[in-house]
Amino acid sequence: MNIEKKILKNHSLKTSNTLGFPASAEYFLAVKSESELEAAVDFAKQNKLSVRVLGGGSNVLMAPQVDGLVIRIDIMGKRIIQTNAEADILSKEAVSIVVGGGENWHATVEWCVAQGLSGMESMALIPGRMGAAPVQNIGAYGQEMKDIVVKVRAYHLETCAFVVLSKGECRFAYRDSTFKQAPGQYIITEVELRLSRHQDDNVRYAALQSYFAHKGINQPNIKQVFDAVCAVRRSKLPDPEVLGNAGSFFKNPVVTLAQFQKLKQQWPDLIAYSESEGYMKLAAGWLIDQCDWKGKRAGCVGVYEKQALVLVHFGGGQREDLLQLAKDIQDSIFTTFRVQLEMEPQLFPTA
Repeated sequence: MNIEKKILKNHSLKTSNTLGFPASAEYFLAVKSESELEAAVDFAKQNKLSVRVLGGGSNVLMAPQVDGLVIRIDIMGKRIIQTNAEADILSKEAVSIVVGGGENWHATVEWCVAQGLSGMESMALIPGRMGAAPVQNIGAYGQEMKDIVVKVRAYHLETCAFVVLSKGECRFAYRDSTFKQAPGQYIITEVELRLSRHQDDNVRYAALQSYFAHKGINQPNIKQVFDAVCAVRRSKLPDPEVLGNAGSFFKNPVVTLAQFQKLKQQWPDLIAYSESEGYMKLAAGWLIDQCDWKGKRAGCVGVYEKQALVLVHFGGGQREDLLQLAKDIQDSIFTTFRVQLEMEPQLFPTA
């Protein structure tokens, strides 16, 4: 396969990152198959180029110049596969689907809802592609990627071979995974998910509870949960096509129960959720809001006026502008609460 003819030189990545920062790739290729991916990696090795993997660009802080070969996974396809024996034992409602790494995440959620499949509907409107979802272990409104993954197929750059990682081998944690801990080693091409035809009746988040109460819905179905999540997210989060952003910019910090109780005494309205035995997860947006950052602007970047957890790029700025704003916010939160915020978006390239 003569892949060299398809590779673009000095290719602009401005439209390939949702923050809209100006950036340029030394070499760029959108791969549509696993064979193209292998050929692209071979080209990079022959020319002693670093391999950089880019998904939808919704969770990255793009450098102005990206050296090496930037590969965007455009491997598509969605299909329902026969439920295996193990799933039949667990639940006759279980259904497995296989999705290409290049598929749009939200479009996939919408497709699953149309099939009457539950497990993803609360993660509607999360930007990005399927291949990036396991890396970050994305989640929203009580659902997480780790809850539905069966296995992940990926190209391992170190061994130059395709591998299949089970859910356990993915080592999922809060916004973390094997793939995130080993940046640049795995290129995800396909993900298998296990969903259900049974709707989870437990609506845990106040924003959704309020939405359903207003609509007079007591037991929402899959489509109603999907619609509610879309409505709530659109009311709080800016469209990256209109205003550059990477969604939630900071992770919700996890603290010990003792630290939470101490903070709660000083801040009675503190918002938190139980994380695991002896630990609580604090709402990062609430912490930022208490320090009066919501709506603040620093030149070409700022904090979104409707949601303190979202940092935005108004245009004309650089990555360093946003990193400085993020540091100022982190310092402010630590000074006030003695809590350290961690950024969700990753630097691109990582090194």
